[in-house]
Order: sequence, then structure tokens, then C-alpha cells
Amino acid sequence: MTSLPDAPPAQPHVQRATGWRSQSLTPSLSEVFGSVVVPRGGAPWRRFLAFIGPGYLVAVGYMDPGNWATSLAGGAKFGYTLLFVALLSNIMAILLQSLCARLAIGAGRDLAQACRDAFPAWVSWPLWLFAEAAIIATDLAEVIGVAIGLNLLFGIPLEIGVFLTAADVFLILWLQNRGFRWVEAFVITLLVVISACFFVQIAMADPDWNAVIRGFAPSVEIATNPEMLYLALGIIGATVMPHNLYLHSGIVQTRTWDTAPQARRQALRMATWDSTIALMLALTINASILILAAATFHTSGNTEIVEIDQAHALLAPLLGGALAPILFGVALLCSGLNATVTATMAGQIVMEGFINFRISPVLRRLITRSIALVPAVAVILIWGSQETGRLLILSQVVLSFQLPFAIVPLVMFTASRKKMGDLVAPRWLSLLCAVIAVTIIALNLNLLSSILAAG
Repeated sequence: MTSLPDAPPAQPHVQRATGWRSQSLTPSLSEVFGSVVVPRGGAPWRRFLAFIGPGYLVAVGYMDPGNWATSLAGGAKFGYTLLFVALLSNIMAILLQSLCARLAIGAGRDLAQACRDAFPAWVSWPLWLFAEAAIIATDLAEVIGVAIGLNLLFGIPLEIGVFLTAADVFLILWLQNRGFRWVEAFVITLLVVISACFFVQIAMADPDWNAVIRGFAPSVEIATNPEMLYLALGIIGATVMPHNLYLHSGIVQTRTWDTAPQARRQALRMATWDSTIALMLALTINASILILAAATFHTSGNTEIVEIDQAHALLAPLLGGALAPILFGVALLCSGLNATVTATMAGQIVMEGFINFRISPVLRRLITRSIALVPAVAVILIWGSQETGRLLILSQVVLSFQLPFAIVPLVMFTASRKKMGDLVAPRWLSLLCAVIAVTIIALNLNLLSSILAAG
């Protein structure tokens, strides 16, 4: 465990904008910083291929086990209505992740580093704690999701499965030692597997496509129905994940780019296209989970599906055959393993960025996972597997409450010409993202008041 030096050697694409107090800083994820070389010449598509990867690591947040729980519950109870929320959260994510790439390329620092530079310690430390809470909530979802996946596919009891999830430390260590491109290749491969699984399941479910299209239209009931609002916030929290904002602003810097203005603008365009395309894929998978639940459970009258194992057990009799539940379990296990990788890197970024403190990735992973294991094991041992779905949904709502503490600083920094120079965010983009922040805060307050009134 070491404290990071205050003034390391200058890095080739770290910008020196005048609006920052600290002009010299340790690169984000220094062990892989600038490790992926982007060709300076040749066809544009070759340079774009070199940028492909970070967006897909961000997209993992769309399909982690916490998202499964909220989408399954939302589709089973309310049919296709919450598809609009999935679409809305996807648009939010595309806009916000574009700001993350802009911060990384324009200012040469990740969001956590930017917060430490801009705010006094009494602000930075609480923000760090909030970010850590979001990562632990994310990891809690991964623990439960992987444990459920192991149980569904191999019959491993949940209380044993949650401890087996600690073995993913060795997977992460192996991947990181191979190089960052190996990490990206692993994530993209699992995304392809998840996509294939849901493609087959949706074909078997044969949803009402007219109702699916109508589901993408807004509904007043989403804001007025407390139960629907709770699930909607869970979907938003599971999709626009706070740790993804820190993660993306760090992993974009694994690429190299010239400091010339034109080269940096090109790098920003490529990074934005990478995340946008990846997030559109994630929307397809995220919506597929909800569509599968609506077409299979809601239409058959099984509206109270809140547990993933319930959904798995009902797929075979409702869709006919054993293939659907097997594909369901495989996709769940892949989504949990994927999210594990990104949560580890996000944890490194927030710890090093906010408090200038570094520990080994393995130790960092073990600490985060150990904290997440406590509530998971407690719920399983005390209440059994029937409560794991509710715990997953709660973890996603926690993420939604934490979102403003990440979004507001991101919008502030990228809107500042002094901090961003010629890559300052356009006014329209800053205004849209500010509206997103205000909307999320308003929805959170509405939900909180509903909970307090009910309690």
C-alpha cells in the first residue's frame, strides 16, 4: 500500500490546462496508461479499431445481475411499459459517457482526479465514500448474480457460490498481466455470448412487437405510481451506473493520441463513437431482458416475479423445452463475470484519484468483495434465496441515489473552458446533461418522500 507521488514524470497526452490547481499528476490506471497504441497514419477505420474497447467495458453496466433483477421485475409486473425507461436511461448514458471521454482527452485526468483537484478535502472525501458505496453496491449485485448463475447451471448452493465468487480475483490478475487488450477481448467475447443467448430466448418467447413499440413511448404512470417509479429508478441506477463515469474517464486514457488540437478532436470522436455503439448494443440486451419478462411472465399472469431463480424455473414450462433456462443461466453467469472486471478497475480509479492512495489490484478486489459478501451471505442465510432479488433491486436504487454526486461534478468540469480548453463541452450538451442531473435528483426525492410516507 503506497501513497502516490505528487509529481511523476510528464505523460505524453496529459494536458496542462490552466484551470486546474495541480498541473502534474499520476496517470489514471498507470500500469496500463497509454498501453494501446493508436496508429497516426493510415485509414481512419484502422485508428477507430484501436479505440474500440473502453465503450464495451462501460456497456457491461447495462447487463449486470442488478439490471436483470430490475428488468425482470419491471417486465413481469408492468409488461412493456418500462421500456421507455430503458431507452431514456440509454440516452442519458450516451450523453454522460461522451462527457467522460471529453474530460479524459481534454483535461488528461479521470473524474476522481478532477474532483480531488477542484474541491477541498472535506468535499472530496465524502465524494470518494459515496463512490465506494456505489462500487460495493455494484459488487453486491455481481456476487449474488454469479452465485445464482452457478446454482442454476451446476446446482451449487448459493451460500457456497457467493464465496466461490472470490476466485474471480485470479481471473482479473491473469487478464491484467496479459495486457489491457486481453481484458477488452474477454469482455467483448462475453457480451457476444450474452447477446446470442437473448436472441434465441426472444425468438422462443415471440413477443407482441406492436406492444413492444408502444412500450418505448413515455407514460405518466411511471412518475405517479410509486411501485413503478421504484423499479424505474432501479433501471436507471442499473444502467447509468455512477462507477461507469469514473471508469470511462480512466480507461479512455489507455489509448495514445497526439496533443495537437485536431488529433485530440479526432480521438474524442472515436472514443465517443466507441461508447455510443457499445451502449446501443447494451440497450438491445437490457431491453431484451424486459421484453422476455413481459412476453413470458406478464402475459401468463406471473406478475410477481422478483427473483432470478423464479424466472429461470418458469422459462421451461412457459416456453417449452430446456434450452431457454440453460441460455438464461449462461447469460447470467457471463454478465456477472463481466461486471466483476469493470468494478475492480473502477475501484482503483476512485481510490487513487480521490485520496491519492494505491494498493494492488488483487488486494483492492479482495477488500471490495469481502465487504459485498457480508450482506449477501446474511440475506441468504437468514431469509434464503427468495430475498436475493429484492436485495439486487435495492442495490440498484442505491446506485441511482448516488448518481447526482458523480454527474454534477462531471457536468461542471466539462462545461468549464478554463479546465477543458478547446475541448470544452458545447453548451447544448452541458444543458442536456444538467437536465438529466436535475431529473434524477427530482425522481430520487419523489421516491424518498413516497418511502417515508409509506413508512
